[in-house]
Amino acid sequence: MTSEQSSSSRARRRLRAALCGAAAIALTVGALNFPAWGANPPPANAAISQIEPERGYADLVEAVQPAVVNVSVQRNLGDADTAPEPFADPDMRRFFERFFGQIPDMPRPPMERRARGEGSGFIIDPAGVIVTNAHVVGNADKVEVRLHDGSRYDATVRGIDEKTDLAVIEIKADRPLPYLTFGDSDAVRVGDKVVAIGNPFGLGGTVTAGIVSATNREIGSGPYEDFLQVDAPINRGNSGGPTFNLKGEVVGVNTAIFSPSGGSVGIGFAISSNLAKKIVADLLEDGRVERGWLGVSIQRLDRDIANSLKLDEPEGALVANVERGSPAEAAGVRSGDVILEFAGKPIKELRDLTRAVADTKAGTSEKLVVWRDGKRVTLEAKVGLQPTSEEIAAAEDPAGDNQPRLGLALAPVPPEMRDQLGISDTPAGVLVQRVLPNSPAEEKGLRPGDVIIEVGGTTVSSPKEVIDAVKEAHGSGAKAVLMRLQRNGRPIYEAVPFAAS
Repeated sequence: MTSEQSSSSRARRRLRAALCGAAAIALTVGALNFPAWGANPPPANAAISQIEPERGYADLVEAVQPAVVNVSVQRNLGDADTAPEPFADPDMRRFFERFFGQIPDMPRPPMERRARGEGSGFIIDPAGVIVTNAHVVGNADKVEVRLHDGSRYDATVRGIDEKTDLAVIEIKADRPLPYLTFGDSDAVRVGDKVVAIGNPFGLGGTVTAGIVSATNREIGSGPYEDFLQVDAPINRGNSGGPTFNLKGEVVGVNTAIFSPSGGSVGIGFAISSNLAKKIVADLLEDGRVERGWLGVSIQRLDRDIANSLKLDEPEGALVANVERGSPAEAAGVRSGDVILEFAGKPIKELRDLTRAVADTKAGTSEKLVVWRDGKRVTLEAKVGLQPTSEEIAAAEDPAGDNQPRLGLALAPVPPEMRDQLGISDTPAGVLVQRVLPNSPAEEKGLRPGDVIIEVGGTTVSSPKEVIDAVKEAHGSGAKAVLMRLQRNGRPIYEAVPFAAS
């Protein structure tokens, strides 16, 4: 054996010993402090004291990493038209027939197209409850979780909230699992050190560190934004993983990066833990997030708009539109009003209003202060329940090709509006929120504020029931569907023709 081979052999033995030692440490950490199944073990980050960054993050990572998981998903993208014809090239066909005789035409069955993706998540309950991103598991046919010790489990989706890009999934393990707790993101300051753990580019269990670059950041991804901006490298596959403070508490859920190249350039965004805690609690309760709803479209004020309205400062939310049949319309809110206060709290920015309304329980009456005609006007609005994405069912329903399309956006009828709409004596009714331009519904004269009572002779009380009844009528071969509506307190009938989506 040469000296070079001997050196290489010794290096391999050292590497094998190091790997075995690391595996033993990982197994020990994963099993620490966990009593018999059915007990209530402490979280993985319970024993962490404030880490001294100059000494590194090894103690923190060793404690929390067993509770960070990899999430793999599969999605069915539908069938391709056909499988490729093996002898579509005439020259290739002639070549094979020369040696093997005539080759019969072979049937080409449809090909199933599937997409695979990977992300991250973290366990928040020893029973196997996991937080991740909505965009990681949304529309997935199969979700698989791989733990830090390499074990794999099929996961079920408990709930998804696309507006905040959060999701809760669950696995069934035969033992209590290491888990993490949330910290207080409001206590995070710009310049604080943070650690992120995730699955970038499929490289599971990757640890990066950096500082908080900004708090309370908006990036234009939705109406309920509250991000920590961090410079700890976050890449594709980190989505859904945790960002920790130096106590090992989760202060953010990694969700997005700004990157011209697709890789980390030091600008990453994590959903604040205080927002995540509320969303996760709602999703665990019933799989959905219930938010308050006013029914207004709002926009920012600039200095010129403020001056034209005789406002001293460009603060508040300018009402661009009031939806028919909405709580805002019932309260007397008008287009052109500027909402200055809601529930006694000043509205400085648009998100102040969207968050305040969303956090208000449906059915609660709150004071609104608006700026109208150069003076403050106080109104009272009874907040409604915001329709879910399924309930706001536009007729370009993403069900697929050749599905019936009417051109309607629908929502449940707010309970406080039933008297005003003349349907207090029946539980039926679905509100028309919008009518799409150039649609069959517009051509037949349907309007926002109409209430659909029956579709094809079937009484309906939710947007889903309208969609199902329309699909049933379309499937029966009908060219149009007959609807009974309530408009301005009187019943009318309209037959709305179908258009293919």
